Amino acid sequence: MYAYLEGELAYKSPSMLIMDVNGVGYELNITLQTYSKVQQLERCKLFTHLQVREDAWVLYAFFTEDERATFRQLLAISGVGAATARVILSSLTSDELERAVAFDDAKTLERIKGIGAKTAQRILLELKGKLFKQKNSTAIPSSMHNTTVDDALNALVNLGINKGVAESAIAKVNNAASLSVEDLIKQALRAV
Repeated sequence: MYAYLEGELAYKSPSMLIMDVNGVGYELNITLQTYSKVQQLERCKLFTHLQVREDAWVLYAFFTEDERATFRQLLAISGVGAATARVILSSLTSDELERAVAFDDAKTLERIKGIGAKTAQRILLELKGKLFKQKNSTAIPSSMHNTTVDDALNALVNLGINKGVAESAIAKVNNAASLSVEDLIKQALRAV
């Protein structure tokens, strides 16, 4: 609904801004990464994400489109809500998160308040391959350390197939590890 807002910063705190846009004050929830960029500014443009809940409409604002896109990717993960996504992006930059995903570095995620081992593993699995599509990156692609089965699973999930369904389809394929990624994906698609 709101792609971005541009205006004067009437109030600043590490977690919230009030931006005056032509006489209307918007309360914006931000990350520490965004706060560090706007701390010295009086006027700026921020990219927004509107979350509509039963009890409130909440606007989140980000200094870069990349940070907003990463926030949205995190929201798509089961068990990761807006508060958790905001804590993750306050603790890590988008590039640091991308590197953690590329290297399957669950420990980096587990150091973030509120992220346990299971959530860290879910984030790594769900974001693998997605953050790299988002932008050109200097991080090493996750496929460098994957097996054929992992690559096929990632491809099936990226095609929109539920992870559990994709895993069981791959399990039905005979000699899955000996097939090429393409052949494994084709056979798994037939088994779905």
